[in-house]
Amino acid sequence: MTVETRLVQVRTQVLKQNDVVARELRTQFHEAGVCVVSLVSSPGSGKTKLLEETLSTLGASHQVAALVGDLATENDARRLSKTGVPVRQITTGTVCHLEAEMVRQALAGWDLETLDFLFIENVGNLVCPATYDLGEDLRVVLFSVTEGEDKPQKYPTVFNTADLALLTKLDLAEAVEFDRAAAYRSVESVRPGMPVLEVSAKSGVGMEQWVGRLRDRRRQLFPGQAVTRSEEKPATEAGTSASG
Repeated sequence: MTVETRLVQVRTQVLKQNDVVARELRTQFHEAGVCVVSLVSSPGSGKTKLLEETLSTLGASHQVAALVGDLATENDARRLSKTGVPVRQITTGTVCHLEAEMVRQALAGWDLETLDFLFIENVGNLVCPATYDLGEDLRVVLFSVTEGEDKPQKYPTVFNTADLALLTKLDLAEAVEFDRAAAYRSVESVRPGMPVLEVSAKSGVGMEQWVGRLRDRRRQLFPGQAVTRSEEKPATEAGTSASG
């Protein structure tokens, strides 16, 4: 057996084990009635800003919490905790993606049945996260106008494993001479028919449609549940770190 063959076998085994845990998490999430949304993008696409605005908006009417993945620091958790929702940081060290077991460990002690939405912000990377299921109901890939129109063609796997694409930082489109038509052609070439929403977390453009899409998704998953949160909110947690 060659070294290359052994590496392929090890990776296959790791992915299989991850899938087992992800299926268990998905069952747990559905039984608890929580809609789980994961966000995937390259660094600097505006993921954290988008999540910050999303948590602020949804937190006014729903029970919301977030897990945030990064190689190091708890900066994003501290930033997002200012929205008033429970946030936990997952620091992965040298691992460039989140795995289902990391998510399971980070959720320890949280009562999922009190939540309407759980957001998982993955490590900034468009390669490894594409193949790791986290048990989410909705996987969203972000690409910004500052990254160029051909991002989907450069990273086709992540666009093929996502359910929705968000074109972010729309407020900068004119400044960088972004070619919207070319970007849509790029998406269509790797994932025909993929839904794309255009948003700017800074200006607010498209945010109403984005939040509306999230609410619609939860209603589809749990049609018998109330659409608004209970009166009691979970205690806010900030900076709680789960090392990968």
